Amino acid sequence: MSDQLLMDNYLMLLKSTVEVYVHGTLESVNENVRKLLKKGLDETIMHQANTYDKMTEFGWYTINNVDDAVISQTINNLDE
Repeated sequence: MSDQLLMDNYLMLLKSTVEVYVHGTLESVNENVRKLLKKGLDETIMHQANTYDKMTEFGWYTINNVDDAVISQTINNLDE
C-alpha cells in the first residue's frame, strides 16, 4: 500500500471522526462530557488540517478551480 493511499484513508477517517464528535458534542447534556468531546473534536480537526497540508505539499491532494460559468449554471439548475 502506498503512502499516498494510506494518507488518503487516514484523511477520510479523520473526516468521519469529526462528524461523530460534532454530533456527540451537540447532543451531550452533560457539561463535562461535552467539554471532553469538544477537545477531541478540536484535536481531530487539527490532525485533519495537518494531514491535508502534508498531502497538498506532496501533490497528493489537489484542488481544481471551478469556472464561474459552471458555478452559475449549477445555481440556475438548483433554482429550477
